[in-house]
Amino acid sequence: QVQLVESGGGLVQAGGSLRLSCAASGSIFSINAMGWSRRAPGKRRELVATITSGGSTNYADSVKGRFTISRDNAQNTVYLQMNSLKPEDTAVYYCNANIATVDLVEFTAWGPGIQVTVSS
Repeated sequence: QVQLVESGGGLVQAGGSLRLSCAASGSIFSINAMGWSRRAPGKRRELVATITSGGSTNYADSVKGRFTISRDNAQNTVYLQMNSLKPEDTAVYYCNANIATVDLVEFTAWGPGIQVTVSS
């Protein structure tokens, strides 16, 4: 069994910063790509950022230059540093990881989500 748990969300004023963390645990053999998505009220889920096991990154245009994704492979953890936050960044943020288990079963795991609220 594999579990992802996000932390670091909360309420922040516009222009502020937050750092989200997501730790994967369980019967993990390896993790390939990891990423963050978000869902704002009344909107579809949006891919925010991804990072490969080698450190290559990709960002949504809406967050480029403000958000930075990183990972600690030894800790099976992915981070999202969010700077210059805007009210439109308010959403539930979800992490995901492409995991191979010790039984060599491959699947995408998702965290339960964490709320980020940016006040104007």
